[in-house]
Amino acid sequence: MASPKHTAFAVVVAFMLATTHAQLNPFYYALTCPLLPGIVLDVVSRALKTDDRAAAKLIRLHFHDCFVNGCDGSVLLENAPGIDSELNAPPNDGIQGGDIVDNIKAETERFCPGVVSCADILAISSQISVFLSGGPIWVVPLGRKDSRIANRTGTSNLPGPSETLKGLKDKFEALGFDSTDLVALSGAHTFGKSRCMFFTGRFDNFNNTGRPDPTLDPAYREQLRQLCTTQQTRANFDPTTPTKFDKAYYSNLLNLKGLLQSDQELFSTPRADTTAIVKNFAANERAFFKQFVKSMIKMGNLKPPSGIRSEVRLNCRRVNAASGHDVM
Repeated sequence: MASPKHTAFAVVVAFMLATTHAQLNPFYYALTCPLLPGIVLDVVSRALKTDDRAAAKLIRLHFHDCFVNGCDGSVLLENAPGIDSELNAPPNDGIQGGDIVDNIKAETERFCPGVVSCADILAISSQISVFLSGGPIWVVPLGRKDSRIANRTGTSNLPGPSETLKGLKDKFEALGFDSTDLVALSGAHTFGKSRCMFFTGRFDNFNNTGRPDPTLDPAYREQLRQLCTTQQTRANFDPTTPTKFDKAYYSNLLNLKGLLQSDQELFSTPRADTTAIVKNFAANERAFFKQFVKSMIKMGNLKPPSGIRSEVRLNCRRVNAASGHDVM
């Protein structure tokens, strides 16, 4: 892993060499919060020292944010009058990492009060999380604002752990993503963990067949069965390099070791166009990294619906009490 000084330098260089994407701008905080990359780097680095799941938690928050009403920080809002939190919806059951976001927000408020949005914190922390875990670095377009509403029903747009390939494609295509984006973004499951409750249905009576999922390697299935002493037990998405961001996720799919049904569907669905993409990424990590960067930037550009009031939240968990930071 790179030293903190070298990592900080790489992050800053990536920002300085940036070009703009859509209406967002990587120079957005150049004058108002120039210390932002270093702040996020420091907090995420410290989180990873005590929690090897920190990086995966942060990128999952960003993903779950952008797939519901665009990248607007709404996933972070807790229940309050007029707010039906997305955190209470089944697709967000067990989602974590809010404490790390709180720590980043506290530091940005200390150095740049009222400037950095929670939505941008999710985008930047995802980039740095991937890089600190051995993955690529990319330029993060900035300038998102935080929504003053949540959309609990919109969480139905999020892919589920038992999703078929058709279901996955439908949900990704609805947001403008193609099959290559789908396979690349799914590669975020190269680190992190899942609770047993999301995949034990593959062990014995898969889809009410009375048999195990035929696309799950039998030896791997038995390893998982022994691990899953409770439905809340967590298993690594990648049993080989569980905390490293690499191409092992795709190699696992080739070996029928995708943890979730929705993972394995990318490779094992007959006559699917995603099969060739999985094979390519399994053989060529550079190709995976390059496409992952493109797809992450594309996802980060998902915009909230027009007409929704937004602001720079002072606390990522709730909307501002006053209208001083309201931008619409």
